[in-house]
Formats: sequence, C-alpha cells, structure tokens
Amino acid sequence: MPLPKISEARELTDEQLATEIIAIKKQLFSLRLQKATRQLEKPHQIKHAKHRLGQLLTVERERQLANTNEAEPATEE
Repeated sequence: MPLPKISEARELTDEQLATEIIAIKKQLFSLRLQKATRQLEKPHQIKHAKHRLGQLLTVERERQLANTNEAEPATEE
C-alpha cells in the first residue's frame, strides 16, 4: 500500500478534513495499543497513519493561514 498523496487531502472540505483528522488520531491510538499488546501484525500501518495525519494537519494549517491573510489585508505605511 503506497503512502497517500497530499493532493487527496487538499480536495477535502473543512468538515471532512476535521473528521478525517479525528479518525486518524483514533486509528493511531488503536495501532499503538495493538503494538503494546503485541497484536499488531502490520507495523507499517503506524507509519502510514502518521504520514496521513501530518498531511491533514498541514492542509488544515495552510487553510487557517490563508483565511487569516484574507481577513487581514496588508497595510503599508
């Protein structure tokens, strides 16, 4: 399974993005629990989940910054 592309994350709406972030965080918790109890069969899933979470958080932050820049126009003196 290849790592997910960030372009897929950029296509999501804000609500979908927030929902996806929560789902990935829950998945990471579950994977860490499985790892601790030695039940995790595919350890690469942790890497994929962390990668996806990073992408989603990056897109969320980009949108926050874009909204901030639109709300506050630059003033020149």
